[in-house]
Amino acid sequence: MNDELYAPNGNILRELTALREAFRLPRFWLQTRHKLPRGQRRVLVIPGFGTGDGSTLVLRATLRSLGYDVHGWGLGRNGGQVEQLLPRVAEVVRTAAVDGPVHLVGWSLGGYLAREVARDNPEHVRQVITLASPIIGGPKYTAAARYYRDRGVDLDAIEAKIEARNATPLRVPILALYSERDNVVCPGACIDHHNPEVDHVRVNDCEHASFGFNPGVLGIVAERLATMAHL
Repeated sequence: MNDELYAPNGNILRELTALREAFRLPRFWLQTRHKLPRGQRRVLVIPGFGTGDGSTLVLRATLRSLGYDVHGWGLGRNGGQVEQLLPRVAEVVRTAAVDGPVHLVGWSLGGYLAREVARDNPEHVRQVITLASPIIGGPKYTAAARYYRDRGVDLDAIEAKIEARNATPLRVPILALYSERDNVVCPGACIDHHNPEVDHVRVNDCEHASFGFNPGVLGIVAERLATMAHL
């Protein structure tokens, strides 16, 4: 894996190829989905920047069909205001964990939010699964970097705040999925060098925009949930 950090640019149109995953879904649902392990634990799915629960519909429907008690975050569109969102997401997690720790799955920025909520509230989180999530640098190593810089946002200051939070170690299991084909988040920014117990899985043939409905990703998430549910 190339750990070089950079802000992706010029390749966003390639994300349109993610649409081909939609054509693979019928075969996945008819031939593969029923072979995946089932579970009954509660799962909370957090969407990425600029999206809401609608973007995770396929992922949630797949897990629900496998027996999981799956919920969206219910906070509308993810506007990216991390400091304001963290306490709100934490409250959603605490409410969902009334009967025991919940499993968190977060796509892109949603994965970062899931990690940070788990860092602050480990007693309410069984595990975190991140999908193409920039856990290093905030927006600095994403395709949105120029957008923020043009609006006067100090990306170096955000990166420093994120690094400071790493002084508090994560105490829940983490699975981090990433792809070298990601044109939105630098793959190297998805790698956690602070917590060596984090499991990293590279997903081939998957763009950033298809992590929520790529059959390979859906299978990995289902397998991980089933494994952790029995430990």
